[in-house]
Amino acid sequence: MAARKTKGVTQTQVADMLGRPQSFVAKYEGGERRLDVIEFLDVTEALDIDPCELLAQMRRSRDL
Repeated sequence: MAARKTKGVTQTQVADMLGRPQSFVAKYEGGERRLDVIEFLDVTEALDIDPCELLAQMRRSRDL
């Protein structure tokens, strides 16, 4: 969610880029569902984010 908000993109816009319903984005952002690796890569591509850097950031925040 933070990455999406940093880019200034709505859930609906991400969903449109992915060809999915807005509820798909809401569910993974809300922790109701998890993304598989391919979905994760699709999301990072849609947001123009380096997937490796995002994973590193997530790991750093988890280690705090």
